[in-house]
Amino acid sequence: MNVLVDRLPKEESVVKGRSRCDKCKKDLKWHDLIPLLSFIFLKGKCRHCQARLSLYYPIVEFTTGVMFAITAFFVLNNFQFSIFNFQSSLNFQFSITLIYYLSIVSSLIVVFFADLKYGIIPDKIIFPAIFVSAFYLLTMNYQLLTINFFSAVGASLFFLLLFLITRGKGMGFGDVKFAFLMGLVLGFPDIVVALYIAFLTGAIIGCILIIWRKKRVFGTAIPFGPFLVIGTLISIFYGSLIFQKFLQVLALR
Repeated sequence: MNVLVDRLPKEESVVKGRSRCDKCKKDLKWHDLIPLLSFIFLKGKCRHCQARLSLYYPIVEFTTGVMFAITAFFVLNNFQFSIFNFQSSLNFQFSITLIYYLSIVSSLIVVFFADLKYGIIPDKIIFPAIFVSAFYLLTMNYQLLTINFFSAVGASLFFLLLFLITRGKGMGFGDVKFAFLMGLVLGFPDIVVALYIAFLTGAIIGCILIIWRKKRVFGTAIPFGPFLVIGTLISIFYGSLIFQKFLQVLALR
């Protein structure tokens, strides 16, 4: 994940060249790349030059581990069977579904940190994720393909309109492409929940930064991609529940 976050925005190869220290440029050994443990054992410093390592690395590693565990629990819970006793057909379906959601969550993690760190949502993450989502819907959930496709188009057109109105200053084109992926993954009404959460959290954080007079993050305008990722993740796991609660509140009024 860290390799993708750091190399894709710089248009560097993710398969050629070993990971190296940002300061002294020396290649890192395998025992310097053990998630979390290497950072702890090295006390957050490069083994060669003793330069402090970015906190991004352990944060991405920890986030990935937690999100993979949550995703596995979510998929297993939705299947509602014991992992030790189920038919081979269900076993296959469970495995494909788990791989699909783990790949989507992985893409979301890369988008979150790449946009937060560099202000870029990499096309090399978005387009493969769109292809994977479309293939999964066609083969495993074809009954949702139509509604998810129109949700993707609707969300993308909405962001395209914002992009054109603000002339790219209020919304980047990467957000337009990412909105299509969101709609394809979530469908309706979960896409509505995701966008609501994204704009709500974005507004709250934006107000806090303005109050603190920190209108810029990491040298760039506040990226919106991380808020879209947060909305997407929450909607994947709790979108339907949130929407039902919202309808109940409206009914009471």
